[in-house]
Amino acid sequence: MASALSVGSLAVSDRVCIGAIAGAYGVKGEVRLKSFASDPEDISAYGQVAAENDGRSFSVRLTGRAAKGALTARLSGIDTREQAEALRGVRLYVERKRFPGLPDDEYYCSDLIGLQVSDPAGKALGRVKAVLNHGASDILEIEVTGRGASMLLPFTRDSVPAVDICAGRIIADPPDGLL
Repeated sequence: MASALSVGSLAVSDRVCIGAIAGAYGVKGEVRLKSFASDPEDISAYGQVAAENDGRSFSVRLTGRAAKGALTARLSGIDTREQAEALRGVRLYVERKRFPGLPDDEYYCSDLIGLQVSDPAGKALGRVKAVLNHGASDILEIEVTGRGASMLLPFTRDSVPAVDICAGRIIADPPDGLL
């Protein structure tokens, strides 16, 4: 099972968060850019990206420099370090319709957020709070019903045998001892 876009809980209606600005890079307006695309460099292939809240949009041109686990990029209209630094933490969105369709066993992470999670017998376990990826594979953060705590579940076929986006549910078979 795979996810084509690792976006945590950042989906906003018909837009999907494709990245975030981690800060300025250099003195000529470049930014350190954290990409949430499965291939990080694809962030520049989606055309204009929209800033989270202020209505601005930018074209992204990757510059190819190394920057502490992030990409370096030029954003249209950003020409100084001060302008770049002012964008630190801003999330960048793309219209959902620009994303390609996926095979049956792949999902955009944003589609998983909020789905009800049940065990194979139908007992409610909770809801998907976020989809995390720290390098190895995706992990579902499930807000456990009645506990006020979260459970981290590997997003593998063994742990998650069924996903039904249309019905709004996931069947999960957590490893022993996880609950």
